[in-house]
Amino acid sequence: MVICDYFSAPDDDAAVRVLDEYGGPDASAFDVVSLKGMDPVVATARLETVLTGCTYEEASRRPRAGRLLSSPDAESAFVVSVSDTLREALASASPEDLVEAAGPWAGTEELRASGVTSETAVEALELLSGVAVRARAAGHRLYCWWAL
Repeated sequence: MVICDYFSAPDDDAAVRVLDEYGGPDASAFDVVSLKGMDPVVATARLETVLTGCTYEEASRRPRAGRLLSSPDAESAFVVSVSDTLREALASASPEDLVEAAGPWAGTEELRASGVTSETAVEALELLSGVAVRARAAGHRLYCWWAL
């Protein structure tokens, strides 16, 4: 299964440096949460549509949405940016908003195929929201270390 570690970093250069470390972002240096199978391109764009009401096309076209920051020639791991709009939506969401979003997000084809349920989606959203809140407070952005 694909490993997706979502983390915050002050900038793109700092985020890409996680590739220098074995195993991805180190929790002692980064605020990180591991969400296996929740890819940083389609799943995050789907989440943004649920949280903000925008279309999938709008979410996927945002400047930082699912943008590959590391070399496309890497063999096993990549760093991908998460849109600032999604970071803001996650940071601003109330616990009730997260519970409400979990069902529609878990119901997307991509998450159903990964075995995500409404219950596991709530847990993932709570973890992502926590990272987003702390990232916003620190002036950081969100990223995903995506390992095959």
